[in-house]
Amino acid sequence: MRKYIFVTGGVVSGLGKGITAASLGRLLKARGLKVAAQKLDPYINVDPGTMSPYQHGEVYVTEDGAETDLDLGHYERFIDEDLNRFSNLTTGRVYWEVLNKERRGEYLGSTVQIIPHVTNEIKGFVYSLGEKTGADVVITEIGGTVGDIESQPFLEAIRQIGREAGPGNALYVHVTLVPYLRASGEHKSKPTQHSVKELQGLGISPDIIVLRCDERIADAGFFEKIANFCNVRPDCVIENVTLPSLYEAPLMLEREGLASAACRALRLETPEPRLDDWEAMVGRIRGREGRVRVALAGKYVQLHDAYLSVSEALQHASYALGRNVEIEWVDTEAVTDANAAEAFAGVDGILVPGGFGPRGVEGMISAARYARERGVPYLGLCLGMQVAVIEYARNVLGWADAASGEFEPGSAHKVIDFMPGQSEDIDKGGTLRLGAWPCSVKPGTRLAALYGAPEISERHRHRYELNNAFRAGLEAAGLTVSGASPDGRLAEAVEITEHPFFVAVQYHPEFKSRPTRPHPLFLGFLKAAVSRGERS
Repeated sequence: MRKYIFVTGGVVSGLGKGITAASLGRLLKARGLKVAAQKLDPYINVDPGTMSPYQHGEVYVTEDGAETDLDLGHYERFIDEDLNRFSNLTTGRVYWEVLNKERRGEYLGSTVQIIPHVTNEIKGFVYSLGEKTGADVVITEIGGTVGDIESQPFLEAIRQIGREAGPGNALYVHVTLVPYLRASGEHKSKPTQHSVKELQGLGISPDIIVLRCDERIADAGFFEKIANFCNVRPDCVIENVTLPSLYEAPLMLEREGLASAACRALRLETPEPRLDDWEAMVGRIRGREGRVRVALAGKYVQLHDAYLSVSEALQHASYALGRNVEIEWVDTEAVTDANAAEAFAGVDGILVPGGFGPRGVEGMISAARYARERGVPYLGLCLGMQVAVIEYARNVLGWADAASGEFEPGSAHKVIDFMPGQSEDIDKGGTLRLGAWPCSVKPGTRLAALYGAPEISERHRHRYELNNAFRAGLEAAGLTVSGASPDGRLAEAVEITEHPFFVAVQYHPEFKSRPTRPHPLFLGFLKAAVSRGERS
């Protein structure tokens, strides 16, 4: 039978359930198992697509166009398997599906209730991921914290799955906080005991307890104490200590015996894990020397998780190059043409990421101008491409009112505008161009040199495009369209040939970068930044 692993969290949110789930997935894959991962989020939004990045961090986009929680990025980066629309479920989507079924009469007049209708919808979603992927093991993380009111239907659903799957086919992993009190010089087990008691009160007894702590637990008796109070085997109490790099987590949890305990409980006989490539990658992380400074110029920089995949992709490239990358978080609301030199003093490269809305855009345009005029390597992603086009139109072609239709609908030079076939008479939710789309690469360009392929596939999340009415004028002035949709209608990438590195793309390459396989755009950008740093 297919095996099911459920990861819950207690005491506080943000403990690292996602990293624990992703690490376990990597360790099981290293044992030859096919692994699929998903997250169940208790919030009532249908998906995170319309949420502010300040609320929930970045929106991660899958190959098939699902807008999902950022933890799915961890799953893909660790497990190196493309996820899909069955990898993220919210309370809002559950009720959306249930109410639509009720309206269609699919419940045959029954009174619709949490049990069985809502829980059946959740269970069907969990089962569907395994069926669609053919996975040997499905890992499901439950968002939030045990004890949250909104989490209860999800916890009841996974309790039922455990009963339906039968002994040896379902495993419950509970991640909990172990605080260290410096005044008394000891770790405290009481929060874990209370959290497990809360979970047991809901009918779920954890098989493995993962203890999140900032400092190693020196007292061996501590683990025995947790085991006794929480009714688990002592070797199923796993320490998960904070590490310098999150990519060290799988190796640490392998040493602690997490995957071995899971395989034993699930009655899985597997070969020894093959972690050579992961160990080599961690070795490269530890062996980096020197530094390269990159400005990440955006509007959500107060919450770094808003650009999580971008910062991780920069780190991946740094591992391959053997350099420590230092990210300077630049708030573009405070950047102007007048102070750009001060804002970007000492940086070796400038990256402008995606975003929505007019706030901070003029500062992004100033960042693109500074990079273009000063020969600073520039990488623009999504909105970062759009502001690069606007800047070029204003300051090279002389179209002073050049803008995006998103920000200045009355401009005579809307060099960025709605995609063909769209109009302003649309809702904001579910109207974006999403997921993986093909792109033809123009031969002889920097984009072609970076990818080494005539056609690529990248993930998108945007509503506006380069306006073809101005495309010829921009190209005649020296802005090369180096990537386009196969039919040529949509410009997907632009670059400036006479520049050390100036590449901007309409898509989001950060979603496809992996720690063992950095994305070529980030690798090329960081190489150019290193070269500039060495010259200066």
